Amino acid sequence: MAPGHHRRGRRVPEEPRRGDVPAGAGGRGQVERSVSSSVVSGRARWLLLGGFVLAALNLRPALAGLSPLLPAIMEDLGLRPAQGGAITTVMVLCLGLCGPLAPALAARLGLDRTLLVGLLLLAAGIAVRSADGLVALYGGAAMAGTAIAIMNVAMPGLVKQHFPDRVGPLTAVYVSSLVCGAATASAVTVPLAAAAGWRLAAGAGAVFALAAAVLWAPQTFGARARRAGSPGRGRSYRVLLRSRTTWIVMAFMGLQSLTFYIMLAWLPTIFQSAGLSAEEAGYLLGLTNLAQIAATLTVPVHAGRARTQVPHVIVAALLTIIGYLGVLLAPTTVPWLWMIVLGVGQGASIALALLIITLRAPDPASVTALSAVAQSAGYVLAALGPLAVGLLHQRSGGWTAPLLAGLGVCVIQCVVGAVAGRPVPDPRQATGRRDTEDVPDVPDVRPTDRGAR
Repeated sequence: MAPGHHRRGRRVPEEPRRGDVPAGAGGRGQVERSVSSSVVSGRARWLLLGGFVLAALNLRPALAGLSPLLPAIMEDLGLRPAQGGAITTVMVLCLGLCGPLAPALAARLGLDRTLLVGLLLLAAGIAVRSADGLVALYGGAAMAGTAIAIMNVAMPGLVKQHFPDRVGPLTAVYVSSLVCGAATASAVTVPLAAAAGWRLAAGAGAVFALAAAVLWAPQTFGARARRAGSPGRGRSYRVLLRSRTTWIVMAFMGLQSLTFYIMLAWLPTIFQSAGLSAEEAGYLLGLTNLAQIAATLTVPVHAGRARTQVPHVIVAALLTIIGYLGVLLAPTTVPWLWMIVLGVGQGASIALALLIITLRAPDPASVTALSAVAQSAGYVLAALGPLAVGLLHQRSGGWTAPLLAGLGVCVIQCVVGAVAGRPVPDPRQATGRRDTEDVPDVPDVRPTDRGAR
């Protein structure tokens, strides 16, 4: 334990409450809990919650609203299919590669200001992406992807910072807002493009990102924001990656992201290959989104109160497996049922992955660090999944082999999730420490702290 951070008379309880691990050393968790309790009261509480929800709504429209516009973009700019697909690839790769920026920004600015930076960068990236020229198109896509990566990583830490005693419900609000934003963008982008052109439709999201930034800005002022950004005790990413918990959480996040993005990219094509129309395939994809919203609103609330999340992650994985099997064996027989089951399974899986990140780390700084590692690995893997499935389909000439491969990933997700869902009674076991000092489950990571061990 770093000097000056001894906890007098405190011991790590043998059975952590609600599957969570104790707060970090030096009373850091106590300070942040007292700060958050003073902030989230009365009008300030609703302003905080409103800004949080609006920020979460902005996490997916820049991605979800792009796919329906690709044909118009490619026709207008004379792009080949590979060039059009590269726009989405650039954004998803940035989601994976730029996540570690968030802990570095949070160490200097605090999580509140980090989210504001992400919202402003997102608005700028969406606007640039809608401007004229290929440089603006791809450069804006990279800016937007980087902004979403920063916000993705910061959000679980913000839940821990502002709502430490309501992690489950606020994770439900956060993830359901994320899914609602994606579903809304998918629904309104095409009509807007038909009325005003693809550039206006693609750039409209900048207005909502700016609105979220304005609503969130009051959280970034005052002494509380300065305290949140002050440098504290830290540990290097090398220490974080020595934690078994880190690798398990990272694997679970990556696997559930992979199964999700495979279906997101190829599900309409699979249904059309089975004989359904494009309209029917689009309707079924929308039905999946609705089922995801239902799952994200309910599952984290119950799982956050539970001692262990193992039953939840197993049921979510099994539902995803059933959905995959239905698409493989009977795609035109009650397809609406397969989509509801698949949507509930996938929605529950992403909500549980984010909830576990928040529960397994002791304080906002550690949550942000673990979130950066887990989400970066997850999105890099997710970016490769649709490409691999496309190549497998091209080689096999059908969808049986790709769907069987997806089923294999679902089975591995179930096994890994069962491990990730178990709380760690002894924090020393998670970090690999052999001494007897009290340490958190996941090390508190501050990448810019040069004095970190």
